[in-house]
Amino acid sequence: MASSSSSTAKPMEAVRSGSVLSNVVTVLLLLSLGFVFGMVYNANFQESHLTPFLQPLPSLLRSSPTRSSPTPVVGCGVGPPSPSPTPPQAPPPARMGFADFLAPSGGGLAHNMTDEELFWRASMVPRVALVPRRIVPKVAFLFLVTGDMPLRPLWEKFFAGHEGLYSIYVHASPAYTGSPPADSVFYGRMIPSQVTNTSWGNMNLVDAERRLLGTALLDLGNARFALLSETCIPLLSFPAAYAFLTSANASFIDSFPTRKRHAPFFLRRNISRAQWRKGSQWFEMDRELAVDVVAEEQYMAVFRGDHGIANMLEHYMPTLVTLLGWGARAANRTLTYTDWPRPGPHPASYGVRDVTPELLEGMRRGNGECGSGASGAVEFCFMFARKFSGDALDKLLELAPKVMGFG
Repeated sequence: MASSSSSTAKPMEAVRSGSVLSNVVTVLLLLSLGFVFGMVYNANFQESHLTPFLQPLPSLLRSSPTRSSPTPVVGCGVGPPSPSPTPPQAPPPARMGFADFLAPSGGGLAHNMTDEELFWRASMVPRVALVPRRIVPKVAFLFLVTGDMPLRPLWEKFFAGHEGLYSIYVHASPAYTGSPPADSVFYGRMIPSQVTNTSWGNMNLVDAERRLLGTALLDLGNARFALLSETCIPLLSFPAAYAFLTSANASFIDSFPTRKRHAPFFLRRNISRAQWRKGSQWFEMDRELAVDVVAEEQYMAVFRGDHGIANMLEHYMPTLVTLLGWGARAANRTLTYTDWPRPGPHPASYGVRDVTPELLEGMRRGNGECGSGASGAVEFCFMFARKFSGDALDKLLELAPKVMGFG
């Protein structure tokens, strides 16, 4: 009987062992299926939610190739979950070529940079002398205006037919909300301003000038920079002005010694009497000096201080010429004619009754410190003149072909 009981127990133990083994295999199979399912789901999740910061660099520079759907798991009866629809992604930025670095993208002037950011960017200078492609130099015309430009049609005649050789930048009073017509070369040339207010003789006008220069420096093709106002007119044709400016070795900044006033100011700030200067704010400068102007901060802080001087605008740039050692690189005169009658705090102005061929020719020839155009035929001392009112426009347009050589 004992032998019979022992032989019966062995099959029962075998059955129990087989049942446990079967349970273990079943559990392991379920765990394996769960692991595979989780891996497939995780891969699908990353495929659908990959952020730009996790994408490889090439996908940021060109369109990503179309990705195929994950392959279902074969033989297990389990497939990946259906991917959730994702919102359309903006196309990646196009590759930038050399030409994109020569001028702001699209030629637009809109940006939201602060003065500090703009001047930092504008003051960068290439250190390699030989550029990979010839850059045609342009003259940047910087218009510092209060509002509308009544003499705009005259300037449009001046620029006509010379596209690619000039750039236009306009800084208007913050209160101005107008705009030139869409067919004007001045349309869309208003720069974004950080100046909250502008007033005569104040350093906030220097802020506006520096922002004009900084924005123009973003275009690497701009080689010369001329500051003008809405009352300025050209006294030469564009070809004559362009030839002279792009071949000049000097910048034209009015700067002459003055010791009659403000001695306590400059002596307290370590500015010598020989360095203290005065002159016209209207300049024509090269790119190297323009970079120095936007990068300079030490003396800007000095001139912004509480100094009790009414018109710092006429002292800052002329004095900066000597402080930064520009003497050998800057001609001690401006190319913009202004008549300052004595006595009087304001320059002479000209209306329709004042405009004659003799007046314009006299302004152009000036006081005898003359240069000549590329042909040597046109002698001049001044390239621009101010201060003309809007009612003189028709007369100026009439005389432009005969006296100034354009229109």
